[in-house]
Amino acid sequence: MEQRRTAAVEDGPAARVDGWRGPGWVLGLACAAQFMVVLDVSVVNVALPSIRFSLGFAPAELSWVVNAYGLVFAGLLLLGGRLADVLGHRRAFVLGLGLFSAASLAGGLAGAPGALIAARAAQGAGAALLAPATLTVLTGTFPEGPARTRALAVWTAVGVAGGAAGNLIGGALTQYLSWRWVLLVNVPIGAVGVLLGLRFLPVGRGEGRRPPRLDVPGAVLATTGIAALTCGLAQAESRGWGDAVTVGMTTAGVLVLAGFLWVEARVARAPLVPLGLFRIRSVGVGNLILLLTGACLIPMWYFLSLYMQQVLHYGPLRTAVGFLPHTLVTMVVGARLAPRLMRYVRPRTLIVTSALVSAAGFWWQSGISAGSGYVDGVLGPAIVISVGTGLLLTPITTAVTSGVDPAHAGAASGLMNTTKQVGGALGLAALSVVAAAHSAGAEALTAGYARAFLAIAVVLAAVAVVSLALPARRD
Repeated sequence: MEQRRTAAVEDGPAARVDGWRGPGWVLGLACAAQFMVVLDVSVVNVALPSIRFSLGFAPAELSWVVNAYGLVFAGLLLLGGRLADVLGHRRAFVLGLGLFSAASLAGGLAGAPGALIAARAAQGAGAALLAPATLTVLTGTFPEGPARTRALAVWTAVGVAGGAAGNLIGGALTQYLSWRWVLLVNVPIGAVGVLLGLRFLPVGRGEGRRPPRLDVPGAVLATTGIAALTCGLAQAESRGWGDAVTVGMTTAGVLVLAGFLWVEARVARAPLVPLGLFRIRSVGVGNLILLLTGACLIPMWYFLSLYMQQVLHYGPLRTAVGFLPHTLVTMVVGARLAPRLMRYVRPRTLIVTSALVSAAGFWWQSGISAGSGYVDGVLGPAIVISVGTGLLLTPITTAVTSGVDPAHAGAASGLMNTTKQVGGALGLAALSVVAAAHSAGAEALTAGYARAFLAIAVVLAAVAVVSLALPARRD
């Protein structure tokens, strides 16, 4: 047994998928952790009124229960990806999940607004280390080819499910137990995940060696720049694009990120993001596609949730149930159909086609009116959108992780996750302005949401055009 363990450490990626560790356990752990990370982006949304009443939040402070997690998560993702390379993916996985679970416990027991906001920020830090580690675990365990494609398809589908399930799980826990269980539920799951991670995850390249020097200036600049840019974009909906705070924070974020690129190119001995990654065409173009896709798909949940609650007058739980078709279709298509099609269809062709299918679904969604019902206003477009989305996400994830040196797998994973988060913040800010042009009454609200969905359709059509620049090779 000991010889087999030693061989798994020394023989490289091929030996990591051995009998005693089991690739199924690795995939299961990575997917469970990714589900928790994505779930906690939205799981507190339905619980916010209960949190406000319980802890005495001021109305202006309540949004920080959500934003503290999102901002720290987005700001630290690049550093988290680099730490996954430096520490080794098993150690990064265990440390990230441990921090995430401990912060969940602190948040669930919080007795004051500041304590809960600090706990949510600590959750975001743990998620920023854990999310790149889950992807690095998979790319380090499964070699490029059909096996990795299937693993990434399942990982992607589970991430989609986590985002969609947040409102449903949060609503059920809040209604039948307490808002505190929205956070406390992570604790036993995280504890089991840490134990299983130590037992089943293969030892990473960085473990057992002297860690290399970290790019601390780059980490500070990346974190500060992304946080300022994301926070500035988040202010656009309430303050407007011309407000001094919005312009100042957004401009500062862009300038700091420009400084980050200069440090990475000229100063850093061990760059947080090796700029050579962008010379890999699938990585450079793939991340641009991810940016545009995130700007479309993440805001979709926001606008559909508002449409169902404000126009169709659904409650929180009924709204969450209304999203089930999006979740189920995307999961089935992404986990089952996409890997099979990728055996016969070039990834670039599949990305172009699926982006156009999704665009068609959003064009249909843009036809909603105040008199639309669930079937014609939500369900019909949802099926088309979800088929396109399910076929879109897996080949994009495969593209941005292919051809990357294993030593830079964590950096590539952190970059991918950061791109999606920044794209989502940018898209939500811009589309909120589009939707806010009509803001009073059911008909005006619906018209605004319709304009946002039409804009998403246009951006996804642009994704199809950009995807033509991807390499044409098969997986």
